[in-house]
Amino acid sequence: MASDISISGFPRQVYAIGTCGKSRQPEFAIRPHSRFLSPRAEVYNEIVLMQIVHDILASAPGVSEWSFVALCLLSFLTSAVSAAFGLGGGAALVAVMASVMPLTSIIPVHAVVQVGSNFFRAVMMWRNILFTWMPPFVAGTVIGAAIGGQIIFALPKYVLQAIIGVFVLYAVWGPKMKAMEPTKLRFATVGALASFATMFAGATGPLIAPFIKASTTDRNMTVATHAAFMSWQHGVKILAFGFLGFAFAPYAPLMILMTLFGAVGTWSGKFILDWMAENVFRWGFNLVLTVLAIRLLIEAGLEIAA
Repeated sequence: MASDISISGFPRQVYAIGTCGKSRQPEFAIRPHSRFLSPRAEVYNEIVLMQIVHDILASAPGVSEWSFVALCLLSFLTSAVSAAFGLGGGAALVAVMASVMPLTSIIPVHAVVQVGSNFFRAVMMWRNILFTWMPPFVAGTVIGAAIGGQIIFALPKYVLQAIIGVFVLYAVWGPKMKAMEPTKLRFATVGALASFATMFAGATGPLIAPFIKASTTDRNMTVATHAAFMSWQHGVKILAFGFLGFAFAPYAPLMILMTLFGAVGTWSGKFILDWMAENVFRWGFNLVLTVLAIRLLIEAGLEIAA
């Protein structure tokens, strides 16, 4: 005959008792506490996992699942570009976001992602940050964001795009301006202008970059200082949009994953920066600024012609 022997906390074993009263080796039946799941349980877990992934990819309002994945991958690439050249990634990212996301969510979501990317880059390179001009820039940023938040829906975006584009081209290729020499007043002014403009245009790194370039001595200091300034600017912008009533929560999964991908991209781009020669960096820095400025002017022209 056969008897079931169960010990609390341990799997049930089935023993077959022979005619001589000697038990044979235990035959293990399918048990609920087994470390090996049944085929049905494995299928169920796969279905649950797929449903969780689907829910995450479909969580952002107005963003398709494929766009969700593409934005995460693009966050990695653009963060690597920004870490290597100091800027460019944020502008490229916001340009793509404008084509796959609702217009009202582009700038706030972009701000959160850029805070993560720039802050991680600033932490990695904190020894190279030039803190001298941070206080006046911070003060100007608060003032500019406060003003921009009041008239965000009144000023045409193309006006700011055209102004920034012309200024950047002149700063890079025009005669060296005395005004580019760093002073507290000038950094407070550029902080106010940049934070005002970023409420409309999203990525205003090119506006700040010429001033930082003029006040730093090497590529690591340029990239680190620019990252610190942009971290603060985007942080203030997040607070401004929060006061304006933007709902960040529905976009939380997208923002978290884009930030994580951006951190990995920043870490990768740092290796490129360390490997790059100083003259190559300066040439690439000016090239990226020029491309971004031309793109802003083209977008402004298209807006006017529309």
